[in-house]
Amino acid sequence: MIPGGGQPNMQQLLQQAQKMQQDLAKAQEELAQTEVDGQAGGGLVKATVNGSGELRGLVIDPKAVDPEDTETLADLILAAVQAANENAQALQQQKLGPLAQGLGGAGGGIPGLPF
Repeated sequence: MIPGGGQPNMQQLLQQAQKMQQDLAKAQEELAQTEVDGQAGGGLVKATVNGSGELRGLVIDPKAVDPEDTETLADLILAAVQAANENAQALQQQKLGPLAQGLGGAGGGIPGLPF
C-alpha cells in the first residue's frame, strides 16, 4: 500500500524494474570492456584485468626474472593480479553499487527478477 490508500501501479513498477535491469546489463558490459591495472614489486610486475576481474595482460620486467628464485617472481605475479582484482572490485562497486541499491540490494531484489 502507498500513502493515501492507493495501490501501486504494477505496470509502472515493472517498467522501472525493466529499466534498472537494462541499466545493470549495460554497466556490466561496460565493466567487461574496461581494463584496470595492478602492480607489485614497485612496478616490476604489472597485471591488467577487465572490470569483471578477468586477467587480460601481464608485464614482467626482466629485472624480476631470477632463474634461481622463481618463488619471488610467482609471489610478485600473484600480488599484481590481486591488486588488479581489488581495483576491478572497486570499479564494480562504483558502477554497480547504486544500481544494486536501486534494486533492493543483494538478495533482496524484486521478486521474480534474477537480482
